[in-house]
Amino acid sequence: MPPRFDVYRAASQQIRAIFADDTTLIEPLSLDEAYLDVTEDLRGLSSASATAREIRARILNETGLTSSAGISYNKFLAKLASTQRKPNGQFVITPEMGPDFIASLPVGKFHGVGPVTTAKMQRLGIQTGADLRTRTLEFLQQHFGKSAAWYLAIANGEDDRPVVANRPRKSSGSETTFARDLGAAEEIEAGVAAMADEVWAWCEKADAFGRTVTVKVKFADFQIITRSRSFPSAIAGHEALRQASVALVRTVLPTTKGIRLLGVTVSNFDRDADAKALPLFGANQE
Repeated sequence: MPPRFDVYRAASQQIRAIFADDTTLIEPLSLDEAYLDVTEDLRGLSSASATAREIRARILNETGLTSSAGISYNKFLAKLASTQRKPNGQFVITPEMGPDFIASLPVGKFHGVGPVTTAKMQRLGIQTGADLRTRTLEFLQQHFGKSAAWYLAIANGEDDRPVVANRPRKSSGSETTFARDLGAAEEIEAGVAAMADEVWAWCEKADAFGRTVTVKVKFADFQIITRSRSFPSAIAGHEALRQASVALVRTVLPTTKGIRLLGVTVSNFDRDADAKALPLFGANQE
């Protein structure tokens, strides 16, 4: 079946409205995922687990969609917990559970540790969170550079990042992982155009327009590539953004590999400039 991004966006907005009844601290990650800080119990539901059950029940009742939730004391662990009871459940990682849960987890399951880093860790004898925890910061810096401190922190269950609903953004992006790999050019172009629509809606609402457009493509074999183009002035035209995004993805077409994920990002915001809509253009790439 061809993707229906207008339907996905409408459902996403409906679900975010449900979130807003339980907390004002909502940090969207994509069309179908967000972090929620429910420390303040707005509806008197007594616990984060009860809040998650209520939200999931409302999503099912109001949209017909199932959902999964991860509950924990920081973002990293909540993200890991969210994968444990898919496609229709929830899982809690308490402070008491955290160290043992991380210790037994393969590093490839860590959110933010991709296939390339996983392979490198495995070559170094780091198979699990317990293995990662035993390495010194100096050892990890030697092999992973600036990411070393982050890897060591998450191996110990430490993640101090807050859920931030309205932080200043350096870019606006949207990406979707598809239920099946896309191969037809028209499907791929439609997917990118839909992501551009999602990004444009945010740009227009935030009155923030960028000069750089980036398209992200993840293939079925998990290879990731990006294509970017920067312009002399900010893109303030919806159709111009769509055409820029489609032109960029066309540089990787046709493809013999299926495409698992597509994303579009706008960056290099020019908030102070009186941005004017760029004219439509062809597929030249910079």
